[in-house]
Amino acid sequence: MTALPAAADPRDPAFVEAQAAVRLLFFDFDGVFTDNAVFVFEDGREAVRASRFDGIGLRRLERAGVEPFILSTEVNPVVTARAGKLKIGCRQGLSDKIAAAREVAGERGLALGDCGFVGNDVNDIPLLRAVGLPLGVADAHEDIHPFVRWLTRRTGGHGAVREICDAIGAARGVEARYP
Repeated sequence: MTALPAAADPRDPAFVEAQAAVRLLFFDFDGVFTDNAVFVFEDGREAVRASRFDGIGLRRLERAGVEPFILSTEVNPVVTARAGKLKIGCRQGLSDKIAAAREVAGERGLALGDCGFVGNDVNDIPLLRAVGLPLGVADAHEDIHPFVRWLTRRTGGHGAVREICDAIGAARGVEARYP
């Protein structure tokens, strides 16, 4: 697959065409919503860092007709907690993201070709290959680069999710606003 420019211009005809069919956009959590770092406390609890930019972007994505949904292999309850705060769907502790994506898409009457996925590491490659709009964050592992249509300018946990939501919203003519 030929990659689009390093960061998508929402006016680029190739991007407009690629995102036009997407109705459901899956996101990995660690390294996409977070900066891929983890804080480990003495008692074993873990905490992560996420961007507050993402919430407004996710609302724009929804107004553009695209449902956001987190799929994660991570078992830490912080994933579901963050999804709840953002008011988006989530499945975590997954051993097979493709099976989970097919199930979630199927519940909505969609095929994986009607979906996008934002990933950042090699375990995301199978799902990136299966969806209609494969995307990556700027600091994604280089091994996924051949499998994505474009990479964000912003890194995971630092507004990459917002950048994707804004690009799709802009490509669909949806204004940025709050709420």
